Amino acid sequence: MAGNRTICDKNNVDYMTVRKAMSSGARTKRELKEMANTCLECEGCMRELDGILSSVCGCKGVSLETVVNAVRNGADTVEKVGETTGAGTECGRCKILIENVIKLKR
Repeated sequence: MAGNRTICDKNNVDYMTVRKAMSSGARTKRELKEMANTCLECEGCMRELDGILSSVCGCKGVSLETVVNAVRNGADTVEKVGETTGAGTECGRCKILIENVIKLKR
């Protein structure tokens, strides 16, 4: 699990702000720029955003792709996603993001 650290050095955007944007539907760097005010140009953005965007659950190492696939295969609750993938079963911080994936199916 990642701590709250600065991701975008230029605009002083932290990890939690990026994750909140993802929990509101951001799935691309462009969407993060719009929703979280990341610059996409600084060293932090270039180094960190791809990894953050591809991950849902740091505790269990579950990717966004794995959660999306579970939802597409019928996991329609956070609990079912957890049973299938392990995401959301340790600390639970990713449950809001999982709920958003279920809602948007992406």
